Amino acid sequence: MSDTSESRRITANRSVLASVALLYYKDGLMQSEIAKRLNISRATVVNYLKQARELQIVDIRVDGKAFASSNLSREVKDKFKLEDVYIAEPFAPKGSSRTSRKEVNRQIAQVGAMALVNLVQPKDTLGVAWGETIHFLSEQLPRSGVPSVTVCQLIGSMKSPLLSASESCAVRIASRLGAECHTLHSPAILSTGSLAQALREEPVIKSQLGRLENLSKALFSVGNCQTNTHIQQTGMVSADELDWYRSKGAVGVLCARFIDGDGNPVVGEPDSRMIGIELEQLHKCRTGILVAGGADKREAITASIRGGYVTHLVIDRQTAMQLLTED
Repeated sequence: MSDTSESRRITANRSVLASVALLYYKDGLMQSEIAKRLNISRATVVNYLKQARELQIVDIRVDGKAFASSNLSREVKDKFKLEDVYIAEPFAPKGSSRTSRKEVNRQIAQVGAMALVNLVQPKDTLGVAWGETIHFLSEQLPRSGVPSVTVCQLIGSMKSPLLSASESCAVRIASRLGAECHTLHSPAILSTGSLAQALREEPVIKSQLGRLENLSKALFSVGNCQTNTHIQQTGMVSADELDWYRSKGAVGVLCARFIDGDGNPVVGEPDSRMIGIELEQLHKCRTGILVAGGADKREAITASIRGGYVTHLVIDRQTAMQLLTED
């Protein structure tokens, strides 16, 4: 088969997928009606719709502002003096009586993706952190070309047993927004403070870190300080170092930096070896979008808000209700 005929075959297939998608999403036909009209099986229609989403012929969007319109959203917003609070309503998967922590994170991330589409504006410089929730969000973000947006990686490169490298979140989000992307060409943590300082002075890395001084928006989650916290799983801090931070009052991990209950930095020896955004830089950012949930993160979420890092919060209903009981 020639290249030309192969191209026609692919185009025809995409055309069929697009036609089925229009009948279903735009005209509101049931899958059985589409099957009858096109003389195909309902299973084929289901498969076509799935392919249309996978090939991004269909890009499903939900207005993010709708998640910030409930009474609960307004109560949390007013209590903590935030600009907006987006509430996810986690539900158990079919056949299950409960929602797993991972599924809660995934559903919070879906709402966060819709919120981000509403929040990003032309000429924004968006800082992107890393972690399971931000990873899920980057996968759920619909394609939306926003003119002249720049995306910057907030934390140097690191890997997790569960996730791809940290730069993948920034790269994927930039791709979905049609934005220019600047990654950090450095590990998140070095073996010595002197080596980290030398790298910070390298022209390329110094330039990349310099961009973090002028962020208009930042997208991040927050971790707790339990023994299974992500920063320990990645090897950025040891168990002994985590214990030291906790002994000094740390309750949360924000962009790989430890904070106490009031959101103040808790600085230890590992900080001198880290390469990424400083909490002071994050604090200066005009819009801080925190996407996090779960009872085990309530204290860390509250600390992030108290520290003044958060203007927009994406959270699940149960944790939002718990936040209202905070003193």
